[in-house]
Amino acid sequence: MTASHQHHADPDGVADGPAVPPVVDRAAWQAARDELLVREKAHTHEGDAIAAARRRLPMTEVDAGAVVVGPDGPVALLDLFAGREELVVYKHMWHAGEPFENQCEGCTLTYFAVQDPAYLNARGVSFAVVARAPYAELAPFVEFMGYPRHWHSVLETTEDVLGGGDFGTWVCFLRQGDRVFLTNSVTGRGAEATMPALALLDMTARGRIEAWQESPEGWPEGKVPGWFWRTDEDGTGNSWSGGRPAAQWSRPGATPVAAGAPHDH
Repeated sequence: MTASHQHHADPDGVADGPAVPPVVDRAAWQAARDELLVREKAHTHEGDAIAAARRRLPMTEVDAGAVVVGPDGPVALLDLFAGREELVVYKHMWHAGEPFENQCEGCTLTYFAVQDPAYLNARGVSFAVVARAPYAELAPFVEFMGYPRHWHSVLETTEDVLGGGDFGTWVCFLRQGDRVFLTNSVTGRGAEATMPALALLDMTARGRIEAWQESPEGWPEGKVPGWFWRTDEDGTGNSWSGGRPAAQWSRPGATPVAAGAPHDH
């Protein structure tokens, strides 16, 4: 470990505790930042190339008349387009019969920051959230969370209509007249596109403080991935057990829950 990463206080006034980045003058900091910027630009350009390839994917037809159930009762998949050409759907994981605090913290994070589709709508893209549960079970959760009324039950909808695969997935559709086509689906790490909190944390010196991350020697010990997605009433991470998904604590009527509440992510 270099002197700049030692844990004790040094002449630059860095407090005792976990290692911190070396202290340099502004010119040296700017040089290091500019060097990293070259790699960041290359990463951005590669992302542009992948997005271009994504636009060249083929599409496959799905049942436009498949029924989903929302706040206005049963409607067809085609109706979710609201006359627009495209539709983006989030397949929200749901644990049937479980209380609000046992609903998926990962899906909460994935959807919470993008629940207002104003900018999608302005570009001609409609938006919906679906879950495999009776709508009567979804409605109180939507009200509690203060979510828009674009949630729908797909309890009786065949999985091939929704692109197959797991929930916790974004699915994209294109409409041509009265026909609907599946164009793309994204899950796993790809879903981080709608998790701006993670992108911001990746900009910070400490990052997410998760065990899989490569960090300098002496950094805080990494924890299980997603450790801060579920918290207690004081905002303390609970490593996936106990508490509530973090966003729920801003909801009226949120109360403490027993630690270790049953949950399977």
